Amino acid sequence: MKHGKRPCTRESGQAAVESALTLPLVVFLFLGTLQLFLALQARIMTQYAVFRAVRSGSVNHADCEKMMDAAVGVLLPTFSRTDSAATLAESFRLHKRNGEYRYREVEIDGARGGTKLGGVSWTGDIAWIFQNMAGTPPPGVQTRFDGEFDQGTLTRLEARLVFWYPMRIPFANWVINAMVRAHYGVASYTNANPLLLAKKNANWNKATSNPTMDAQIADEYRSRSSSEYILPISATYSMRMMTPGGGTSICKSAN
Repeated sequence: MKHGKRPCTRESGQAAVESALTLPLVVFLFLGTLQLFLALQARIMTQYAVFRAVRSGSVNHADCEKMMDAAVGVLLPTFSRTDSAATLAESFRLHKRNGEYRYREVEIDGARGGTKLGGVSWTGDIAWIFQNMAGTPPPGVQTRFDGEFDQGTLTRLEARLVFWYPMRIPFANWVINAMVRAHYGVASYTNANPLLLAKKNANWNKATSNPTMDAQIADEYRSRSSSEYILPISATYSMRMMTPGGGTSICKSAN
């Protein structure tokens, strides 16, 4: 009995077609889950960063540079190497106050005693801080920042931190960026749906209005997200002032 090649059956052809149809979805599910977990980590770091920024401002007269340094120092692990004291110190030196080496990963070259920069360089600021002083002492009471005032009339520092988080996972960053742009009313996405390639129109329509994103943040996101894959992550915190100072301002780039 001669043994020839096994003929292709209808079942094997059907399996190949099904694999071709489902493989993009499986790949996106894996990459998208990874990117969302990284974004969740960035969200947690943003919440801690705004706390550290407000804590620094409360004891330093709401100094913008000190608040920004405290915030960027917390956010460093989300986009740069901080696995040793040397890389942490060098990374902070390059990135503090929204430094010129935006989002670049730092590597210490021990043999040459220098610093190498890796990764993709995003443009724009790493973070913004909107700060505001709220609350006043009771009338006729001298302002003492170490005194005891009524809880409802304490002078406090309120801050909102916006972290321009760089998304780095291929394919997932593009899909999430397109979805977020449509969600925030920045742009519509009507090309082929990347989650269902047979559908020629994604129909992710631009929202008519979105009160959850301020105009200033929306303008920045519209400008940067057209060429970069970024995600604005926002967090707020409030703390009693320990030193006099403050006002209403926004901390951005020091350059």
